[in-house]
Amino acid sequence: MHRRLVMCIALALCLAIPGEAAAQGGPPAVSVIHSETIRVGLYPVTVGFSEWPVHAERSLDIIFVPAGGIAGKTGTVTLIGPSGGAETLRLVRHPRMRAAWGLDIIALPEQGRWTLRLQLDGPEGSGAGQLPVTLLERPGPPAIIGWIPALLVTGCLIALLGVAWRRGRPARQRETWSWT
Repeated sequence: MHRRLVMCIALALCLAIPGEAAAQGGPPAVSVIHSETIRVGLYPVTVGFSEWPVHAERSLDIIFVPAGGIAGKTGTVTLIGPSGGAETLRLVRHPRMRAAWGLDIIALPEQGRWTLRLQLDGPEGSGAGQLPVTLLERPGPPAIIGWIPALLVTGCLIALLGVAWRRGRPARQRETWSWT
């Protein structure tokens, strides 16, 4: 009897959770902590960040909202790193803010001064603009500290396999070389 009651409560909770998520309208929107407005040709564009200050190797969302909305406009963003490397991405709707363009959960890899270069095409023509952003150092301990446990386990496993191989020595067993 007790087991049936627990199963009924668990089933009721499982059925209620998706209903609550649907009632809320899907995933939560991005909370913009910091925003700046830049001119991209004739278009003022608000660039919003979900984390501020921005740190290297730390995930964040970057939102791009042109004045008048994104309807009828297309664009690209070029991420130019401090070392000079660049990557151009087409601006697409942000999955959690459908009325804006955005980069969802992106982590910029190196510390220093980055440049976000925007290129927009719309009914009033095309334009370009850029926003400099300084990334602070990577938070937390050095990355090697996270690798140490995995390397220790791998080393122990290799040592264990070596000992097992040496003890078994399959090539020296009589049965290995016999044809009968």
